[in-house]
Amino acid sequence: MQLVGRKRAKILQQMRDAPRNVPFEDLLWICRELFGRERRSGSHRVFSTPWQGDPRVNIQPGRNGRAMTYQVKQMLEAVERVQNES
Repeated sequence: MQLVGRKRAKILQQMRDAPRNVPFEDLLWICRELFGRERRSGSHRVFSTPWQGDPRVNIQPGRNGRAMTYQVKQMLEAVERVQNES
């Protein structure tokens, strides 16, 4: 397995295990890996997905450099959808 693939798998597992304790930079990295470049709207980072509607991928940093829990969960739903449609 490639280094990037191992890193992605490790971060995704950490997100599933502890969605409240995810560094925002890890969430941002995963989103960029899966959905490409984001557009910015203030502090929000919005990623295009191949589908319309939910799960949306719209993230912003929370307190102390952590990702917001509900956004981590939304991103995990989007990851499952990407994997199921591949």
